[in-house]
Amino acid sequence: MDIPVYRAGDAPIRAYFIERKTKETQIAAGLCLDGGEVSVSTGIGFFDHMLTALAFYAGFGLELEARGDLHVDGHHTVEDTGIVLGQAFRQALGDRTGIRRFGSAFVPMDEALCFTALDCSNRPFLVFDAAMPQPMIGSYDSCLTEEFMRAFAVNGGLTLHQKCHYGANAHHITEGLFKSLGLALKDAVRVEGGGVVSTKGVL
Repeated sequence: MDIPVYRAGDAPIRAYFIERKTKETQIAAGLCLDGGEVSVSTGIGFFDHMLTALAFYAGFGLELEARGDLHVDGHHTVEDTGIVLGQAFRQALGDRTGIRRFGSAFVPMDEALCFTALDCSNRPFLVFDAAMPQPMIGSYDSCLTEEFMRAFAVNGGLTLHQKCHYGANAHHITEGLFKSLGLALKDAVRVEGGGVVSTKGVL
């Protein structure tokens, strides 16, 4: 794949470029925690919309191209994108010195109210409590949101809790979850000091 990316070593330093190729997917991504252009192409329109919203509300630069076996379904593409973004996030954070570490956010989307709380703890865990009233959102299986969040949390070293308090539209619920994740990440990666925010002295 030939896409412009943030490569390790470029300024600002909190950036990482990654490529991952399997028999099911080929993904290239450049992630910059300190901002930049956002361009996403996965072959799944709604998923592109969600990743764009995630990066926008996080204040991240993200350039990502994914090609997957969409003739099967979107599962491999969505999950593997979560893996790649999680790995890029972990690398871009480095030793996590000075970051705020914790973040949380509520996002209302029409009738839906969604919440995300996270900890850049290096102890991966996902709690996901968001029922999807409709099985499909365009060509996107609504159950894949949980798969993406799990892959992102595990590979990014995040303790991630997400909940939809109420909602009747799977589009609104999913969008609220991605946007609240972005807002929570924006707070969590903000540099506030020179030390590691942990009583153990390391994350």
